[in-house]
This record gives sequence, structure tokens and C-alpha cells, in this order.
Amino acid sequence: MATRRNFIKKTAAGSAVMTLGGLLLPNMANAKILGANDRLNVAVIGVRSRAKAHIIAIHQDPNAKIIYNCDVDDQIIEEHNIWCEKNIGYVPKVEKDFRKILDDKKIDAVFIATPEHWHAPMAIMALQAGKHVYVEKPCSHNPHENELLVAAQKKYGKKVQMGNQQRSAQSSMLAVQEIKEGIIGEVFKGEAYYSNNRGSIGVGNKIDVPKTLDWDLWQGPAPREDYRDNIHPYNWHWFRTWGTGEVHNNGTHEIDICRWALGVDLPDSVTSFGGKYAYKDDWEFVDNQQVTYKYGGDKFITWTGHSRGLIKPEQPGRGATIYGSKGMITLSRNSYELYSLDGKLIKKVEEGVESATTNTLGMGGLDVNHVFNFFDAIRKDKIQNSPIADASISTMLCHLGNIAQDVGRTIHIDPVTGKIKDDAEAMSHWKREYAKGWEPKI
Repeated sequence: MATRRNFIKKTAAGSAVMTLGGLLLPNMANAKILGANDRLNVAVIGVRSRAKAHIIAIHQDPNAKIIYNCDVDDQIIEEHNIWCEKNIGYVPKVEKDFRKILDDKKIDAVFIATPEHWHAPMAIMALQAGKHVYVEKPCSHNPHENELLVAAQKKYGKKVQMGNQQRSAQSSMLAVQEIKEGIIGEVFKGEAYYSNNRGSIGVGNKIDVPKTLDWDLWQGPAPREDYRDNIHPYNWHWFRTWGTGEVHNNGTHEIDICRWALGVDLPDSVTSFGGKYAYKDDWEFVDNQQVTYKYGGDKFITWTGHSRGLIKPEQPGRGATIYGSKGMITLSRNSYELYSLDGKLIKKVEEGVESATTNTLGMGGLDVNHVFNFFDAIRKDKIQNSPIADASISTMLCHLGNIAQDVGRTIHIDPVTGKIKDDAEAMSHWKREYAKGWEPKI
């Protein structure tokens, strides 16, 4: 890495474009000599979209085997089995109730790609069953679950990695290292954004639960509601009972990168402006939002989310820009660009492995990097790129952004605990109500 940095610095004046080879299949050289104790049996829970990126990544490691696919919808499972046969050459066992998987002592790790209200409760149950956990972002549905999950990982000692896969991008790692070395001077601002043009989800009609779906298990820890025709399989993101809005669904990624690059954790204050502007439908969160996180040392992060209405003039669908006293850096899953203060491109470092940015799968080389880092942590106790104690901080920032939006004012934060100071109304959003018998405990 040091040699690579020296090369880039020498060629920077000429607007060098460099491609990093990526970490695709990083363990292949050693894969054949791993012993039986290094083989990992895994289960994938929730298999409609993001799970497919997980499965492709897991399949790259010949010492990892997907033993179970798990989903509460028989139709999704049937379609997924066909996909597995085509893409990985075999069909794992099918289980509808994840608790039976947790009872199987042969399973070493679980991958969680369910709706968000399940992420933390399921991860905690998996830890209690002695499993390592790869959990999609956000790692929790509310701040209380954030605290529980971090505490559970410490208590049970297994590895927990969150699916913020850009933490495993070589180009982003290089940029963060060079920022620390002063390549753009004193950094002061991280600007995160996401832009999409989602359509209306309409007004749901109460209908009979599809015969293929276990609606009770789908709801799990959430308070019970009638089934409606605009919830499953994707639009749950926009309902508070199950989802957490766009700031979590996509903002987690870029807010996390800004926090990483600025070297900050929990903020001193959070302010949010926004609203629901595009359609009159059942969508329960804002669809356009601006959040500002203020830190000590004159640093701040902004999140600009356009769920329904693309950012114009034309910009990439998502990204992060880091501003410093001597220049700026833009970071995406696929590249790192360095600019001077007058906006001149000095150099561009391409990741070398392509990752999708705005579709629901988000599949690409970074998934392989991130999953392999997780496996290395399990097998060799290597440092994780996104351990839950750190990843949960980025998730907490998104929770605080939603809370500031909901109460309609700036909220002031204890930067050690993340708790909201002197604001009982804001703190009332800290925890949710749970269905009887489903509240997570450690």
C-alpha cells in the first residue's frame, strides 16, 4: 500500500487514473490448504434481493457452504431455488422458520437480509445460539436495539459484521489513509447524498394473506397489523412498523463513509429538514430530506436524500464528498477522485471491481471483499472492516436524523452514549413497542 501511495503521489500532477486490482477472490491462493476446522457452514435468511449478492460472494469461497436458504414466503423460495441452481450450481436446504436453523449446531454463521424490523432481534438470537452474524444495514430498527446488539456481541463473543460493503473498497481505504496523511489538509465537511425516483406505493387495500406467506412470522417482533396489498415484498421500507426510511435504507452507506473519512463518531447535535412532497400515498417517511450532523472541532456531515425526484443537474445516484482546507475527495463504491480547491481533477483511482449503486441488489465485487473479510475474522481473528461496535454508530446517526425530523427541531446529543439531552419527547423515539413474546433481550 505504501508503494502504491508513493506511485500515485509521483503521478498526481498529471491527473493520473489508476485502477486497483480489487480483492476479488482474495483467499483463493490459500483455499485448497484450509483444514476441516476452517470450513464454514452458513445460512442465508431472507432471500429475495440483497441475499443474492451475499450468496454469490459466499460461493466464491470453496471452504464455505450454504446449508440453508430461509424465507417466510414459499413463492420467493421457489423462485430463489431456481436462481441458486443456475448461479451456484446447487440448491441449499429450505427452512421457513429461522429458529430451526439456529438450533442446528452445524451452522457456523448466518447472513440476515430480512426486512429491517428483524435485523437486530434475529442477530441477537443468532448470537445467543452461538452463531457468527453478517447483518444487512441498518443493523437495528431503533436506537434501543442498537445498544442491545452491541452488548450482545460483547457478551457472546462472536463476530458481527454489518453490510456496509464500501468499508471493504480498496480505493476508499486508500482515500481515508491519505486523508489521515493530510492529502487535502484539515478535513471539515462530509457531504453524503442519494438520488432516486421511486414511484407511488398507492393506498393499500386490506386483503387476505397470500397462502404462500407466513404473515405472523414475517411480522415477528413488530406489533400485529392487517395484511395489505402494498407492503410485501419491498414497500415495507416506507412503513414505520417495519422500515426506517431512506436515510437508513441507503443513507447509512454514505453517512458511514463520511464519518470514516472525517474520523468522527457520535455528533454533538442533529438537525433535519424535509417532507413528503411527491405523492399522496401510504409512504410514512419524508421522501426528501436534509440532515446536518455537527461535531466538535468545526466538523460536520450533511445527508441529502432524494427518494422521489432525482437530483438535478445530473449527478451520480449516490456518493460522498470530503472537503478539506487544501482540496476535496469524492468517494463511491467504484472510485476515488481527488480535486484541488479550484475543482481541478488531480487523480482518479478506480476500484477495479464493479459494484451496483442504486438497484435493490447492490451486487458487486465489494460484497466479495466484505464477506471474505468477515470469513477471515472468523477463521483467523483478522481485524473486521465493519465490526458492529463501529458500524452501529453509523446506524445510530441515521436514527438520530429520523428523530430530529420527527420532533421538528435540533436535538443535542451526548457524544459518548448517543442519548438525546434534555428532550423527553425525542427520547420517546428511542425504543419501539414489540409483539408479545418477541422483545429482544440479552
